[in-house]
Amino acid sequence: MSILPILLHPDAHLKKVCAPIASVDAEVKALAANMLATMYDAPGVGLAGPQVGILKRILVMDCSGREEEEPNPTVIINPQIVWSSEEESVYNEGCLSLPELYEDVIRPAEVRVQFLDQTGAEREKHYKGLWATCVQHEIDHLDGVLFIDHLSRMKRSMLTKKMIKYKKDLLKEEDDG
Repeated sequence: MSILPILLHPDAHLKKVCAPIASVDAEVKALAANMLATMYDAPGVGLAGPQVGILKRILVMDCSGREEEEPNPTVIINPQIVWSSEEESVYNEGCLSLPELYEDVIRPAEVRVQFLDQTGAEREKHYKGLWATCVQHEIDHLDGVLFIDHLSRMKRSMLTKKMIKYKKDLLKEEDDG
């Protein structure tokens, strides 16, 4: 497995709508394994194709996170939200493409998602809590939407400016190092 480079906002790949995956073949399975390795290495709870420069409808996530829970690596291909609750939840979201930035985002508290799993089997799963927030956040990525797009224009602009500075500082560190 390989650790893939994670794109940082602003990056044009992060604003594009991803294409469906036609079939779950060895290449897609390898991509899923690399994305899981990258997500765990980062560390994060979710990662979508465009975040690693792959404009395909694939995401991985694992919100088990607590030490007493077994890891639950989840691969979701061509997801579609088929139901969402009227009840909403607020979660202080972050993103591997916007490191060190966190903001409250309001989303449906529960969702039901249809998708293909890593074997190509059709699935439908009900998510709630952090899992619901995460799957919606990652599906947003597949549609070219970042969590900051759910915020006010002023807040989004401020966070984008912070990311531009962050990326400049990273380049400076690489040049100095």
